[in-house]
Amino acid sequence: MPLVPAVTELIVSELLYMQYTDATRPCYIYINSTGCQRADGEVVGFETEATSIYDTMKYIGNEIYTVGTGVAIGQACMILSAGNKGKRFMTAHATAMLHQPRIPSTGQRQAIELHLKWKEVLEQKKAMVDILSLTTGHSKEKIDNDIQRPLYLTAKDAIAYGIVDKVVDKNSRAIDSVLSGDAWDDAAGLVSSPSPGQ
Repeated sequence: MPLVPAVTELIVSELLYMQYTDATRPCYIYINSTGCQRADGEVVGFETEATSIYDTMKYIGNEIYTVGTGVAIGQACMILSAGNKGKRFMTAHATAMLHQPRIPSTGQRQAIELHLKWKEVLEQKKAMVDILSLTTGHSKEKIDNDIQRPLYLTAKDAIAYGIVDKVVDKNSRAIDSVLSGDAWDDAAGLVSSPSPGQ
């Protein structure tokens, strides 16, 4: 699913809610996303969708697990890399891909508007490179060079690059414990448990 405002608002509000309900419990983010574009490359979201999720991940006190399943393209790959060190996973056949920010077609804009949009996209690219440098340990120059063209990564390549730490297997703690329906409702505060003796 692409990162569009409705998806971003939902993820940010869920992360904040999870911190509010239990700041000691880890958050699990499962990523199968084409980033801020559709699978065909058409831009559908703003680059700031991913940075708002990243900022929220870093704001809350919960430990963050990220799990890449399917694809994590562009900004979604940046989010995948932003989980806590040692808590970043990919499934064995998932794909990660880094690329430069993309912009929608400009249509009939005036030259000054194109210049302003260019400056904004350049700032978003800088933010993405800064975050990836922080999360992967690579220099900004290396990342900037690597994203000049799409950089496709298998799970093993993503480990070597520093996007993730492990491939999910049966022994990985990439999935939280599964609760029964009643336990889930109780934990979510949807129903109140009867007091003993009632």
